[in-house]
Amino acid sequence: MINLDVPRKFKPLVRQAHETAAEVLRPISRKYDLGEHDRPVELDMLAAVIDGMNEGNSEVGGTGATGVRRDANDKSQGNRNGTNLSTALSIMELCWGDVGMLLSMPRQGLGNSAIASVANDEQLKRFKGRWAAMAITEPGCGSDSAAIRTTAKLDGDHYVLNGEKIFVTSGERADLVVVWATLDKSLGRSAIKSFVVEKGTPGFDLVRLEHKLGIRASDTAHFILSNCRVPKENLLGDPSINPEKSFAGVMQTFDNTRPLVAAMAVGLTRACIEEMGKILKDCGMAVDYAKPAARQSAAAAEFIRMQADYEAARLLTMQAAWMADNARPNSLEASLAKAKAGRTCVDVALKCVELAGSIGYTETALLEKWSRDAKILDIFEGTQQIQLLIIARRLLGKSSAELK
Repeated sequence: MINLDVPRKFKPLVRQAHETAAEVLRPISRKYDLGEHDRPVELDMLAAVIDGMNEGNSEVGGTGATGVRRDANDKSQGNRNGTNLSTALSIMELCWGDVGMLLSMPRQGLGNSAIASVANDEQLKRFKGRWAAMAITEPGCGSDSAAIRTTAKLDGDHYVLNGEKIFVTSGERADLVVVWATLDKSLGRSAIKSFVVEKGTPGFDLVRLEHKLGIRASDTAHFILSNCRVPKENLLGDPSINPEKSFAGVMQTFDNTRPLVAAMAVGLTRACIEEMGKILKDCGMAVDYAKPAARQSAAAAEFIRMQADYEAARLLTMQAAWMADNARPNSLEASLAKAKAGRTCVDVALKCVELAGSIGYTETALLEKWSRDAKILDIFEGTQQIQLLIIARRLLGKSSAELK
């Protein structure tokens, strides 16, 4: 049976991540929110420290996006707390500090998670130490990743990519971009593959950086691919088209990365709740956990409700990551965690702004910033609506064609 307390061997990692968030990320949080597109140079040293932690803590697990890995051949008995869970726990702490800063951390992009999830051993070695972004969304394709129109045609030893990608997190700063493209539009979902494109590759051009509501410390890029030639060895996973497995193989990336995005939301939710708790205490409003919420003030009742939602999101996230560590199918649980954590984060952040009144709406406190940062966590890696659709399909045993 799964134990959803923090495993003892991960507690030093969690403590280190929290100290990093408190002493490094949160103090510069507002600085780079105001200075959108400025590169957070303070993170370079921190990224090197994380690399060192990963090298020295192979038994404990990963401390960042490169840690996620699923070993389907693992036949070990009992419960295994591995890299997916340790990564999720460290992300929770770092996003308690600042979500945008985590997304700006060198070599901690969602593309790194994709590579760690599905790359073969040769690719893992070749791309080790590189910063990878992930490019899925297109102008005509957002939530429905099966509708991707970027094409990849095999030409000798290269694939030739043509298309357009938008909302690429860390797209300008990353060394690599994992691009989703289709080998044959007529074959639908089964022909979609992911390709690692190195920055500077001819035909892979940056169009612009977006101005955003939240996570402003993180750059968000728009790319055009025009006859972009990528070595065929840069295709992640099986190059053959199998209608039964191909798209499922690409989508397996989400089974690892959605719990990580949920972990981001859990960390930010906790930051909001803790800040709101301080504000209530300063106002002389006590929360009595021995009394039913309905018999307390409206503010105290809302605070208790927010804490309950937070705890549910946290446990769902840990469960989804733990299942990945134990090579168990977790598509349902990954979507449950992402849906619950994303919605909870937005609801809690906005409710805290409301309860705090003028304090929550000014730049003198971080609640205002957190309310802007929260929304993206309910959008990227699959919107709230898409997660609910996936959950419904899994629970009802329906295919994507049967339940749209």
